[in-house]
Amino acid sequence: MRVLFIGGTGMISTAVSRLAIAEGFEVYLLNRGQRSAHLPGSHVVTADVRRPGDVRAALGDLEFDVVVDWIAYAPDDIERNVALFRGRVKQYVFISSASVYEKPPEHYLITESTPLSNPYWEYSRNKIACEERLMRAYRDESFPATIVRPSMTYDQNLPIALGGWGTYTLADRLKRGRPIIVHGDGSSLWVVTHADDLAQGLLGLLGNERAVGEAFHITSDEVLTWNQIYQTIAEALGVEPRIVHVPTDFIARVAPERAGSLLGDKTWSVVFDNSKIKSFVPGFEARIPFETGIRRTVAWFGADATRGRVDETVNAEMDRILHAYGGAAT
Repeated sequence: MRVLFIGGTGMISTAVSRLAIAEGFEVYLLNRGQRSAHLPGSHVVTADVRRPGDVRAALGDLEFDVVVDWIAYAPDDIERNVALFRGRVKQYVFISSASVYEKPPEHYLITESTPLSNPYWEYSRNKIACEERLMRAYRDESFPATIVRPSMTYDQNLPIALGGWGTYTLADRLKRGRPIIVHGDGSSLWVVTHADDLAQGLLGLLGNERAVGEAFHITSDEVLTWNQIYQTIAEALGVEPRIVHVPTDFIARVAPERAGSLLGDKTWSVVFDNSKIKSFVPGFEARIPFETGIRRTVAWFGADATRGRVDETVNAEMDRILHAYGGAAT
C-alpha cells in the first residue's frame, strides 16, 4: 500500500510513520526537510505543502492509496489539499483533534456522535471547520475522506496541561524541587494515549474502504485524574512533586494564552468510548499503560542530554501564575 504522510516526522506522527514502514507500507514523507528525523525505509519528498505547484512538481505522476494529513489546521488547508489530491488518492485521512467535541460536555463519555462545538478555543473551531469542509467534499464529489480525532497523545513529549508542551521544562522543575501547577483540584478525569497505540489504530483504518466518510477517535481506555498523571510523571523521574492547585479561571486571567487549551479542553472530565474504532479495526486495543509509557518517555529524554530543552519563558509564566495566586515560585 502506497501511503503519503503530509508531515510524518513530528513528535507523534513519527511513531505512526515508523510502524507503517515496519508493517510493509510504501511510505512517502512530504515535508519541508527542516526536521532531522530520518526514517530508514521511507521516501522523502521535500516540498512545502503550502505551495501546491512545488508539491505537484515533487510528486510528479505518483498516485497514492492513502494520504494522511497531519498538518492541516484551517479550512483553506483542506481546500488546497482537496484540489491537490483530487483524483490521485483512494483515501484522504485528516488528523483532527478530540478537542472538537462540545465544551462543556453534556456527558463525560464521548462518542463520535457527540456534538462538535468549542466556544473557548480557536484551534478547535478551526479543526471543526476543516472537518465540515472535508465532509462537504465527501458528500458533494465523493472525495474519499476519513477523519481521525486523537486526544492527548505522547511519546517523545510529556502529556501535560501546563509546563511546556514538547519541552523538558516541567521535568526539570520537578527534579529541582520547584513547584508545578495542576489546574483545578486535579480530580477531573482525563485520558492520555501512547503514540504507538494510536499508530496501531490509525494504520488499521488505512485502506479500509468502510472508513471512508467516517470519523473516529483513537485513545486509551485507561482513565486517570490529572493528579495521577502528574504524580506518575514525578514517580518516573524519581521525585516527589510539589503540586500547587490553581483554579482554571484564575490561570486564564493571569495567562490568557492558556485559556483556550484549558477551558476548551483539559478542564473538563472526558472519557472516550472506543467502540467504533474497535469495530472497524478488529483486535485494536491500547496496550501501553501510562506508568509504562511515561517511563519510556523519561528514558528517551535521559538517553541524550540535548533532548532536555528547558524553556525559561514557560518557567517565567508558571512563576508568574504562582506569585499571583500566592504560592511559592521557587
